[in-house]
Amino acid sequence: MLERVKSLYLTKILFSCMSDEKKLNIIKYSKRFQKKLGIDLYYYKIYSGKYIKQESNQKVKIYNANNNEILFEGEYLKGEKNGKGKEYWMNVIIFKGEYLNGKRNGKGKEYNCFGKLKFEGEYKNGKKWSGKEYNEKGEIIFELKDGKGLIKEYDDNSFLIFEGEYLNGERNGKGKEFYHKGNLEFQGEYLNDKKWNGIGYYNGKIIYEIKDGKGYMKEYNDNGKLKYEGEYLKGERNGKGKEYDSMSKLKYEGEYLNGKRFGKGKEFNYSGEVIFEGEYLFNFRRRGREYINGRLEYEGEYLFDRKWDGKGYDKNGKVIYELVNGNGNAREYWFGDNLLFEGEYVNGKRNGKGKEYSNYDQTLWFEGEYLDGKKNGKGKEYYRDGKLLYEGEYSNDERNGKGKEFDYFGEIIFEGNYLNGKRIGY
Repeated sequence: MLERVKSLYLTKILFSCMSDEKKLNIIKYSKRFQKKLGIDLYYYKIYSGKYIKQESNQKVKIYNANNNEILFEGEYLKGEKNGKGKEYWMNVIIFKGEYLNGKRNGKGKEYNCFGKLKFEGEYKNGKKWSGKEYNEKGEIIFELKDGKGLIKEYDDNSFLIFEGEYLNGERNGKGKEFYHKGNLEFQGEYLNDKKWNGIGYYNGKIIYEIKDGKGYMKEYNDNGKLKYEGEYLKGERNGKGKEYDSMSKLKYEGEYLNGKRFGKGKEFNYSGEVIFEGEYLFNFRRRGREYINGRLEYEGEYLFDRKWDGKGYDKNGKVIYELVNGNGNAREYWFGDNLLFEGEYVNGKRNGKGKEYSNYDQTLWFEGEYLDGKKNGKGKEYYRDGKLLYEGEYSNDERNGKGKEFDYFGEIIFEGNYLNGKRIGY
């Protein structure tokens, strides 16, 4: 019995330390691990953030599980993109071409977020290999041949972000990197797409120097705001560092490994208050504590940032809910101490019956059924004083199906069918 317990414990530890890609491969193909970890293929989208619809024998469409926007459509084989396909961003095509083993391979075209052609040519192992890059005006700005060339890269607003040497489809050799409307950020040498030897600048002043991929680095966003400062090793974030939001307010402080949060760390809200402290594995929370207005709200373990095994507390430090393997009754809060949701959780998400409350005055505004974090099934909406506003069916967080709508005095003003939140035939 002890050996079986040890085996399951080690399995969970190994599973937590694997890359996202390996985790999903295990979830999809290993029945033994699925059984040990209690993972059902039905919940694939919970772990990946995506869900797949089979269109035909070898063609699929992949959607974002959070907003149902399409991410990919095309040929699929052995659980990966293989053949011809298209990639989307906010329902705009950003790439169409050929794939092999999940990566861009062969002929393809790349587009910016406005649908204008950026690159046309051939790809190898997901990298641009041979072809031409175009600017907003459709002019050729550089050409690659066999993964090699002198290139220039621009953002969607046509500002230069990089110019330098390419080898093996990556930044290799001398180059310059720019931030916010073409201001110089780094000048030096790159190795396998990473800054390796050189000097960093901000407003024309030297702010850091790295040698052999090692040093203390500062990174800035497109608006010239500080987004990271900390230790670098092997051209990546390794060691202690700090991350900042778009307004340069501290949002994370802790340890990194190979560019990802790994080890001990803390997260902060916009007011500088600690909202989480604990341990991370490959950018995901592993175990720790969550706080609201300085008080402990949850303590326990996480799986892919979802509360998994732990206890939730009220303002007086009393345990008010407990989760086991992501299942149980849970609570969620707005940015402050105000209750947002209370109800049933399955696999770390809203599943089953629950209630939602207004942040303004804590009045109940919805109660009903959920599936995979969204309103699905029967439910009710209320006016702020508790009077019934709507009663009926939901799917994908919207009114879908049969329902009734009431005025403030309780009179029915519509009874019929809804589609995507709108009345049909009214």
